[in-house]
Amino acid sequence: MKNSLTQQEQSKLLQILRERFERYPKRHPKIKWEEVETKLLENPKKLWSLFQMEKSSGEPDLVTIDPNASQYAYVDCAEESPKGRRSLCYDQKALDDRKENKPAGSADEEAKQMGTTLLSEEQYRQLQTLGEFDLKTSSWIQTPESVRKLGGALFCDRRYNQVFTYHNGAVSYYAARGFRSILFI
Repeated sequence: MKNSLTQQEQSKLLQILRERFERYPKRHPKIKWEEVETKLLENPKKLWSLFQMEKSSGEPDLVTIDPNASQYAYVDCAEESPKGRRSLCYDQKALDDRKENKPAGSADEEAKQMGTTLLSEEQYRQLQTLGEFDLKTSSWIQTPESVRKLGGALFCDRRYNQVFTYHNGAVSYYAARGFRSILFI
């Protein structure tokens, strides 16, 4: 897989990102598109990662995670866990440990291949302050090593106007569970 975009892919992606940026200004107050576009054009590998997020139905948008940070953060802002990233177990170890009915892959490995990382619980909760996400689906999140060592993994969703964090076996996978990722530029 190549890690660069054609000029046409880059132009189309920048257009999509700009339109989404302008449609949801509360996700990134006080930030100007021109500043973001400059940073994006300076980082072709990050553009490629954003293209992967978009291609798998993540609908990435710039969000303010830390208003004092010098980096921008792009997060999957699709209403439901991205369609192109569901039915995955948690990580490569879980995939290797699964004996029967293996899924096509794992959330953590797919995120790494895209050049992104899974959201932490805190980042997931911050995202939920900007809209209502995962009302019908759920998303794997970064799991502490102490939980992972015992075979578990964490996921989140939003139900009853509340954000919940749950646990499951890392080897499990469901058609309605995917992952959201974050990319810093």
